[in-house]
Amino acid sequence: MISWRNPDARHAAWDFSTYGQAILDAMDAAARITGSSQTALMGTCSGGVLTAMVAGHLAHIGEQDRIAALTLMVTVLDQARAGLAGAVISERTARVAAATSRARGYLDGRSLAEVFAWLRPNDLIWNYWVNNYLLGRKPPPFDILFWNADTTRMTAGLHRDFLRLGAANALAQAGGVTMLGSPVDLAAVDRETYLVAGITDHICPWQSCYQSTQMLSGRRRFVLSTSGHIAAMVNPPGNEKASYQVAEKCPADPEQWLQRAETCSGSWWPDYAAWLGERCGEEWDAPPEPGGAGLTPLCDAPGTYVYDR
Repeated sequence: MISWRNPDARHAAWDFSTYGQAILDAMDAAARITGSSQTALMGTCSGGVLTAMVAGHLAHIGEQDRIAALTLMVTVLDQARAGLAGAVISERTARVAAATSRARGYLDGRSLAEVFAWLRPNDLIWNYWVNNYLLGRKPPPFDILFWNADTTRMTAGLHRDFLRLGAANALAQAGGVTMLGSPVDLAAVDRETYLVAGITDHICPWQSCYQSTQMLSGRRRFVLSTSGHIAAMVNPPGNEKASYQVAEKCPADPEQWLQRAETCSGSWWPDYAAWLGERCGEEWDAPPEPGGAGLTPLCDAPGTYVYDR
């Protein structure tokens, strides 16, 4: 698992390729420690975009066999009708936004959180305005919202690249964007893929997430979870209120898929664990301590990056 540090002005130049190389470095370390030649990659939201681009890079250089399976969670690759892109991105606004983050060296996390909140203002803005300010009520404790309030920044370089990607919908075109010098063609990625979306996700609408089934080659399993962007994933086994929908085939029209989909009770995580287990070989005992093969921990978990503000 990669936990990205909270960047500051020193990291302004970090861009798509910087983060893509970090994913490859992590794959190298995991393969070295475990002795496995393959890695099962999972990416979430914008991290899923980076993961798909890395898969495109490996396909271009003839090394996608390094990927045992690919998982994309609440990830939009075709941004033609994406919630965030459709609401806020145009060429002009992209230039203005990039210039603002470039001057500071990073995009402030609170600014990004405000953009997401205004995509669903009745629930995420006015609800709290009425309850907390007008009525003077103390908001009830909610673990997911507390975690969500701990925002993180984005480097100016990565912000610029995401803006350009969204404005041009570049991943929908073969070679529309590059990763580590490779033109990305998602149709060349033929790994088996597990895709998860949230039915009430306002940031990455499930229909837009579904379009990835038409962009990637190989066998695809699309799962539509209950709840929104975060709760769809933070959905542990044993949750009696949870359910998910799944279908064997992925037609071009997401509404056709929805009509054919079967509703299953409970969390989708056991389904995913079974799917992943079939593609990752036999289980081995975990090593008694972190590291191995000459790689040692730099410090105790969770690492020094958590002290960055």
